[in-house]
Amino acid sequence: DPRDDVAWREAHDKTVGVSQLIREAETGTEVIVARNGQPVAKIIPWPPTRPSRTAGSWRGRVDYNNDDIIGSDPTVVALFDASAAQDDGPRP
Repeated sequence: DPRDDVAWREAHDKTVGVSQLIREAETGTEVIVARNGQPVAKIIPWPPTRPSRTAGSWRGRVDYNNDDIIGSDPTVVALFDASAAQDDGPRP
């Protein structure tokens, strides 16, 4: 396979055990297990644990005006409407 982070292993290869396949995946390598040259399974690295999210953790870090995020801006709506009216014709 042209990708360096993918390893192909034949299912009937007795020299490669499950533990070795898992060790390869732990290093970041995707392992494709094939039978008679046809892929039948893929062992991939487990994704890293994401940090937990805490509600309100951005409180006090972001300053905004409620008028900026609630409701529609009439100027923006008019621009979208004008653009949509122009786009009603045939596309190339």
